[in-house]
Amino acid sequence: MKVLGIIPSRYASTRFPGKPLVDLCGKTMIERVYEQCSAAGVLDYLVVATDDERIFQHVKRFGGECMMTKSDHANGTSRCNEVVSLLEKQQQYYDVVINIQGDEPFIEAVQLEQLVELFDEPGTQITSLINKIKHVDELWSQNVVKAVRKLNGEALYFSRHPIPFLRDVERDQWMNREVFYKHLGLYAFRTDVLREISCLRTAPLEMSEKLEQLRWLENGYQIKLGVTEYEGLGIDTPEDLTKLINNACE
Repeated sequence: MKVLGIIPSRYASTRFPGKPLVDLCGKTMIERVYEQCSAAGVLDYLVVATDDERIFQHVKRFGGECMMTKSDHANGTSRCNEVVSLLEKQQQYYDVVINIQGDEPFIEAVQLEQLVELFDEPGTQITSLINKIKHVDELWSQNVVKAVRKLNGEALYFSRHPIPFLRDVERDQWMNREVFYKHLGLYAFRTDVLREISCLRTAPLEMSEKLEQLRWLENGYQIKLGVTEYEGLGIDTPEDLTKLINNACE
């Protein structure tokens, strides 16, 4: 099974312009993500996908692989699909594609390996990871996406609201009564599935929660969820960066 790792990376960002090129303990964000992913033994090829010449040149300077893509992509999934198409024109074909978040500078190689291992089960279309919620502020934060699974490990639903809802239980007791999981924004797709979902129109539940993965569930695709011990450390704002530097760059 040949595996392609893609790191979509945009310079423009409403909350944090230029995020991929900010300094994080002596290296840029995108360089740290690239280095962490390079340690994963399951990747046959790793590439940054960007629409910005500054990011392209920077990745080339530190020795990484980078491809220029269109600037009108609505999300990383669409950008990944373009990369697959461009590589196929060069006669490079892959069975599985991993969409790697470009703002997770401390992503662990084992997470990518776990995503790929989930494809050992026949019929798996999409894989992703979840992590046990340990802090109550995460449970009630709308920026932390929650997930529930079917008994077979497939995703049942994702929400910005805590799920499952605990009827007749006071909020301050929820963490004591139930195990809640947060969703990490890592996805791996069968290549043909990536091509299909990139053509799907926006769906009602997706619009309500502002979660792209709900589009796939609404259209009948299955997402296999693995439980990881590693927590996501995504950086969405300059404040997130400052907090991370204070904790990690000592």
